[in-house]
Amino acid sequence: MMPTGHPTIPAPKVGVLLINLGTPDSADARAVKRYLGEFLSDRRVVEIPQLLWQPILRGIILNTRPKKSAHAYQQVWTEAGSPLAAITAQQSVALQGAFGEGVVVDWAMRYGNPSIADRIAALKGQGCERILLAPLYPQYCAATTATANDKAFAALAAMRWQPAIRTLPPYYDDPLYIDALKRSAEDALQAIDFEPDVILASFHGMPQRTLELGDPYHCHCRKTARLLGAALGRELRVTFQSRFGRAKWLEPATDTVLEALPGEGKRKVAIVAPGFSADCLETLEELAIRGRESFESAGGTHFAYLPCLNASQIGTEMLRSILSRELAGWVQLP
Repeated sequence: MMPTGHPTIPAPKVGVLLINLGTPDSADARAVKRYLGEFLSDRRVVEIPQLLWQPILRGIILNTRPKKSAHAYQQVWTEAGSPLAAITAQQSVALQGAFGEGVVVDWAMRYGNPSIADRIAALKGQGCERILLAPLYPQYCAATTATANDKAFAALAAMRWQPAIRTLPPYYDDPLYIDALKRSAEDALQAIDFEPDVILASFHGMPQRTLELGDPYHCHCRKTARLLGAALGRELRVTFQSRFGRAKWLEPATDTVLEALPGEGKRKVAIVAPGFSADCLETLEELAIRGRESFESAGGTHFAYLPCLNASQIGTEMLRSILSRELAGWVQLP
């Protein structure tokens, strides 16, 4: 019998927490500055000693970059806010009930809101004694998957009664993921009115040093592109976008390749971004807007950006299947 005054304990449940990179709270320079301050202070993201990096970050970057980045966000901002946050929320809604009544699906951002710590606490408050952390990065990188898990583990370290935890492994070569990419790309290619001379597979860039230090990200990206190309029946040209700073980054660079393609006689291009689970600033502004401008300015005639899986039926079915596999033994799937 429960003693008098004992707090109410909800029925045991299982939680699934979808995690993506992050976004500012609004598309103004002040909000972007807060976001960039958190993002660029992450030691997993910028692997420079903090005594050297913080004066550069606080003295130069956060006083110059936010205005430019805010302008970029304004090009893609929606009534629902940031595309990344809105789509991740849609993915969470689409998966509600997919794993049975006893499983709660929620979402969080590594940087910005809703925070990982807040959503773990919310899931625990709903009775989730077991939580599957699901960083939605198909290719593993310390600066993405690892830092998302780090943040979750830091939140757990402050909890007296911790839930049991599982983490979603990278799924860069999973047949379910490759098939979903194939079907989505084929649908998008059928919807455009030209046949591309070349299809670029653009992945988020990382400093070359991450590869040299043993990070598997570059290899994961290459394998995803190779498998997707085989599934589509044509070779994809791999590029890396979003360079930052003066360090050498993974190559070839997406913007450089786009500017060079017309000179190679390739004036019709389509771009797919298999490393992003949801469309965001880097796909909608950097690729679909600035990428198109660069390509057409160099003499390109036809350009198409192929959307991410997002909360589409194809993408939702893929996530449901992959997450179901990780939940095995915890829940009786419907």
